[in-house]
Amino acid sequence: MRLVRYFFVWSAAALVDIGLFAVFARLLGYNYLIVAACTFVVATGVNYGLSVRHVFESRVRFSRPYEIALVFAVSAIGLAINQGVLFAAVSLGNELIISKVLATGIVFGWNYFARANFVFKPQQ
Repeated sequence: MRLVRYFFVWSAAALVDIGLFAVFARLLGYNYLIVAACTFVVATGVNYGLSVRHVFESRVRFSRPYEIALVFAVSAIGLAINQGVLFAAVSLGNELIISKVLATGIVFGWNYFARANFVFKPQQ
């Protein structure tokens, strides 16, 4: 059930990420890799806020500042995956938004696994 709730939280954050990406990279023509990094950070904040309200129990193992730092550390790895997939997909000739959706979908698995098993894992 937690995975289903995370899917909805992730979907909201993905809409923010992809929506902002579409505006700044596609419509306004800014560099897609720079825009992707910025929108990913904004979406990570949205994801964290919704996750601790609806999916994970916050401050189970760590203080709030440390927990937030861990979420952003996990997300930094997700960002690296996102940027790599996005760059590869665009380099192979895929459309920009399709490439971003693909990259965002791949990062979903990493983010859930790392948060559920490291950041928010209950103490035993």
